[in-house]
Amino acid sequence: MPLIMLSSPHAHGGDSIRMMMFTVILALLPAALFSVYLFGWLSVLLIGTCMLTALVTEAVCLRLMKRSLTTLLDNSAALTGLFLALTLPAATPWWMAVLGSVFAIVLGKQIYGGLGYNIFNPALSARVILLISFPLNMTTWLVPMSIHMGSATSGLNLYDFSTCLTLFFAGVDALPIVMQQGLDAISMASPLGHVKTEATLGVPVSEALAAYHYTVLDAFLGFEAGSIGETSALALLVGGIFLLARHSITWHIPFSYLATVALLAAIFSAVSPEQFTPPMFHLFAGGLMLCAFFMATDPVSSPVTPLGQIVFGIGCGIITWSIRSFGGYPEGAMFSVLLMNCAVPLIDHYCRPRVYGHKKEAREKSE
Repeated sequence: MPLIMLSSPHAHGGDSIRMMMFTVILALLPAALFSVYLFGWLSVLLIGTCMLTALVTEAVCLRLMKRSLTTLLDNSAALTGLFLALTLPAATPWWMAVLGSVFAIVLGKQIYGGLGYNIFNPALSARVILLISFPLNMTTWLVPMSIHMGSATSGLNLYDFSTCLTLFFAGVDALPIVMQQGLDAISMASPLGHVKTEATLGVPVSEALAAYHYTVLDAFLGFEAGSIGETSALALLVGGIFLLARHSITWHIPFSYLATVALLAAIFSAVSPEQFTPPMFHLFAGGLMLCAFFMATDPVSSPVTPLGQIVFGIGCGIITWSIRSFGGYPEGAMFSVLLMNCAVPLIDHYCRPRVYGHKKEAREKSE
């Protein structure tokens, strides 16, 4: 039977890089908007600075490489800036936001040749660089406004634009003394950090969570200290379901990632409940939801086959739980994704589909 070649034009499926990136930005809107409710104008300034810096840095890189600036319209740089902003604490100063965005575009993306060639997630790469370089700034968490508003510690109003503008660009020392005291009063450890610190002192998990006034509902909704876009598991879950419904991602990585963390947490907390935190704590804490639905599913830096994606998700889950339970850092989600990014070529090699009859034909040729 002759092979029939069809000439162009061909039918277009409707998907494009620009639309894919825009869909992910839409999926992140619930988390971004909720971060504004939690941390006021600081979230707006942080998100705006990261996205604008990412776009400008991308334009400079394209100009230096003598490439067309039309690729700015693919929304990838804006998405990288948004990703980075959502992983940062609300008290992050402007220069760190700018520095992180430059790192994300230059070292995480353009140095490899641009979109489609990077082996690591650009935003996570930049966040790790910032965490290692400025550990104090990157672990200074603010309590959401909905918790401390109206209390004796609410000397700092994050819903006041001028106050947040001063704090973001001029720093804490530029604020009045009463506001500086208010900032100290509403700074506290994240749930992961608190449990990790208490564990080093020999405090059982139940006592550590009770002292933190931890509840699963607050963790699920996002009423706790943490990065501006990582606190609300509900908002991130809504965005993840939206991506699944739009077929922008598949279930393989998120499900295998979350299931692995939950399974390990369930087993070890059942064996030693005073040493290991329960599954729901892990699922709703830190950046797990953000990494599972948004970072780990990056089509450029994740495996291409369904089996490979499941292996990738399981690996991320094992590393995340291991770092949280035994490592020096309280959070392990971002490290797990970056480490598994390194293993993607190996995973793709061993999990690629088998070609029917390939071995038989090779054997016949050798004979």
